[in-house]
Amino acid sequence: MKSPPTRGGRDRELEAGSRAHYEDAAYYTATYGKRIADVAMYVALAERVGGPVLEYGVGNGRIALPIARHGLDVVGVDLSRPMLADLRARLRAEPADVRRRVRCIRGDMRKARLERRFPLVLCTFNTALHLYSRKDVESFLARVREHLTPRGLFVADLSMPPVDELGRAPDDPFHAPRFRHPTTGVIVKNREYFDYDPVRQVLFVSMEFEPVSGGPDEVWATPLAHRQFFPQEWAALLHYNGFEVVQVDGDFFGGALTKASDVMVWHARRRA
Repeated sequence: MKSPPTRGGRDRELEAGSRAHYEDAAYYTATYGKRIADVAMYVALAERVGGPVLEYGVGNGRIALPIARHGLDVVGVDLSRPMLADLRARLRAEPADVRRRVRCIRGDMRKARLERRFPLVLCTFNTALHLYSRKDVESFLARVREHLTPRGLFVADLSMPPVDELGRAPDDPFHAPRFRHPTTGVIVKNREYFDYDPVRQVLFVSMEFEPVSGGPDEVWATPLAHRQFFPQEWAALLHYNGFEVVQVDGDFFGGALTKASDVMVWHARRRA
C-alpha cells in the first residue's frame, strides 16, 4: 500500500501522479481523441447557457476548441505546460475568429484568480480527481464561487469509483491491447497496475509500456493518481462549500445516475 508523506513533507507520489499523464500531449490526444460524448454535451450546454465559459483542466483544448468553434469565448486554466503548449500550437491552425475566442492560462485551479465572472464554469474529464484533500476541494470551490455570476452554472464530471479496480491486487496487471505509441512510433505492450489507498481514497495507477521488439530494460511507466469521490461525499462537499445541486446525471446524455453509471455529471449553482 502507498504510504502518506511525513508530516509537513511533500507527497511526491501525488505530485508525479497529477502531472506525468499530461506531459505527453501526443499520447493524450491519441488515447482520448475518440472520446466525444462529453464534448457534445459541453458544447450544447455552452450554447444554451452562453459565454464566456471558464474551463478548469482545459488541457490541449479537446473540449474548449469545439466550444470556441461554435462562437463562444473560452478561458482555460491548466497546470500542465506541455498540454497548454499543444493547445497553443493547435490554435495556430484555427481560423482567426476561433483563435480570438480562446485564452489559456497556466495556473493552479485552487489558487488562480481571474478577476472576472462567468455564466458557465466547467471542471471537465476528471480534473477534480486531482483534488486530493478536503482543503484542496475547499480552495477550488472557493475559486469557482468567485468566478461564477450570481445565477451562473458550475458543471463537473467525475468518474464513479471503479470498485473492481479499487479491489484489484497491486501486482495483478490489466492487459490493454497493443498499439503503436504515437510519440516513440514503436508497437508496445500496455499493462496497467492499480493500487488503492483507502485512507487517502486515492487510486494510484501505473501505466507500463514495453516495446514488443525490446527487452525489459526498455520498459517505461507513467503514474496517475486519482482521488476517489463517492456520490454522497461529492454532494456534501458541494453543499458545505456554498453550492446547490440542481441536477446529477449518470452519463453525458442526461441519463439518471445509477449503480451502473461509470460517470457522474454534477450541475450546481451558488447557494443564495
